[in-house]
Amino acid sequence: MVEATGLFNKLWLVPAIPLGGALFNCLLGRRVSNLVVSIVSCGSIGLAGVMSLLLFNALLKLPPAERHIELSVYNWIFSGDFRVPIDLLLDPLSMAMITMVSWVSFLIHVYSVGYMRKDESFARYFCYLNLFVFFMLLLVLAGNFLVLYIGWEGVGLCSYLLISFWYERHSAASAGLKAFVVTRFGDFFFALGIMLVFVQFKSLYFGEVFPRAHEVLTPAMATWIALLIFGGAIGKSAQVPLHTWLPDAMEAPTPVSALIHAATMVTAGVYLVARCYPIFQLTPTALCIVAIVGLLTAFISASIALVHNDIKRILAYSTVSQLGHMFLGLGVGAPTAAIFHLLTHAFAKALLFLGSGAVIQALHEEMDIRRMGALKGYIPSTCWTFLIGALAMAGIPGFAGFFSKDAILHATFVNGGMLSWLIMIVTASFTAFYCFRLFFNTFFGEKRWDSHVEHVEHPTQVMTIPLILLAGLAAFGGYMGVPHALGGADKISSFLAPVFPPAHHTDGGSPSKALEIILMAVTSLVALGGIGLAYFFYIVPGGRETPGRLQQTLSGVYKFLSNGWYFDKVYQVVFVEPFLKAADFFWQAVDNSVIDMAVRGLAGFILRCGEVVPKLQLGLVRWYALSMVVGAVIIGYFYLR
Repeated sequence: MVEATGLFNKLWLVPAIPLGGALFNCLLGRRVSNLVVSIVSCGSIGLAGVMSLLLFNALLKLPPAERHIELSVYNWIFSGDFRVPIDLLLDPLSMAMITMVSWVSFLIHVYSVGYMRKDESFARYFCYLNLFVFFMLLLVLAGNFLVLYIGWEGVGLCSYLLISFWYERHSAASAGLKAFVVTRFGDFFFALGIMLVFVQFKSLYFGEVFPRAHEVLTPAMATWIALLIFGGAIGKSAQVPLHTWLPDAMEAPTPVSALIHAATMVTAGVYLVARCYPIFQLTPTALCIVAIVGLLTAFISASIALVHNDIKRILAYSTVSQLGHMFLGLGVGAPTAAIFHLLTHAFAKALLFLGSGAVIQALHEEMDIRRMGALKGYIPSTCWTFLIGALAMAGIPGFAGFFSKDAILHATFVNGGMLSWLIMIVTASFTAFYCFRLFFNTFFGEKRWDSHVEHVEHPTQVMTIPLILLAGLAAFGGYMGVPHALGGADKISSFLAPVFPPAHHTDGGSPSKALEIILMAVTSLVALGGIGLAYFFYIVPGGRETPGRLQQTLSGVYKFLSNGWYFDKVYQVVFVEPFLKAADFFWQAVDNSVIDMAVRGLAGFILRCGEVVPKLQLGLVRWYALSMVVGAVIIGYFYLR
């Protein structure tokens, strides 16, 4: 670690500025105009983004071995040998994260100005949004587990506030509660993991835990710690079996969905495992479990997205699937590829969600893709930017998602085995198909709008500009990781090398460039095949009847997928209903019959005693004198015995 000097002493400003914006909107937002709220909110995130670029430039000027900057902000907890300061860590991993988080969040904030312009709770919305970014920046900059946990729980709180933002709707309130409860379940395991780290190391400071992990931890203890930490990541990043909260989170305003799915919250779990990789690499068992969970999540979620018709839920299941890709990369020993995919996915997914928001607003809150169509001629800028996002998400060569997804698939083939690679190839075909099923149904074909849609509402310029900028990132953002097999410098791997040693890059023992190119070609052909099938099903006149016939022929499979593999229904039967019945029993049998009766009985006894005392007040002097004598005798007896 290198102690912060110069510009690095201002590192604390990166999370502090968004916090200042949140406080302003909380205290003064309702007293000022929406314009002032917009300037403060967007300006605070923009300033954090500028600060991150300045720090990025300063970090690049340092030798790679010195790119670990520590800044102690405040001496927080000092109790005997237990010391936990508020300290921030800037290294290539956190640098990449704060740059992505700040700038993608900035574009989402700008878009929100137009999207939420008519909402009565404009200031409250931006207060929550700024606070969300603050906690995410604190999470990725944390220099110890306890500060990281503050950011971790903070993004959980903000997700609850934003998912249930329109709390007057029962569905939104329920979705916020569901997200809060499910992610808290995972957080319980993460908290246990932090406690176990302290028991083993007598410290929570990254600089003392990770370098000594191979000396202090036995393989069994490393496995326990890694799995407990991964338990938190499963909840926060919506991996199987704790993935069910994320599709319901679509009850939030659409820019919130973009923020949660692209820049904050769900990427926190991937970051956590990557940050703790020195512990995970000590236990092949934990890495295997991470890979299996990621593989299952990627496949299951992609299969569900094939049949959904809600535009935002399709993208939600897509996010869950892509997060599975990232965990698979971590599990097969390719953390650099996982972080690379995290970055490119943020660009494409933010673009797709914001594009879906423009579509929903254009059709006056319509979300069913079966009641859309022909929007290309009405909102062309949204159409073409959405196309770029879909191409990037599908992994078409030249777009950002191609390079990062190929790096994970390549590592899976080399280190994960043929079966895992084949499952991921099938998943890649699903991804391309559902992305373009969504695109074709929304922007092409005939009008299928309901009669209440009298005119299409065009997105404002403040909404269109972020779409164009994100489209540029989704198109060209992947060129920071062009692999050596294609003549690139793979700059992302070189930049992250001080965090992830070369042994954990995606080279997998340096297979031939020819093999890597062949794997790229297979992946590309599969993706193009998925797009072609979607084109045949939804654009070609002769193929439009095919999806309906398939739905009838494979009705059982369709029902199974449309019900999300019945995860929610199983949880309802196994956990929710028994819990509610138990709660009802304790309410009736214990609360009402025992606790309430005891409280009422005690209160009644005191009232009855109170009724006796006034009767002793007779107004007769001789009665009072007798009472005093009796009292004196009793007191004397106890003193003289």
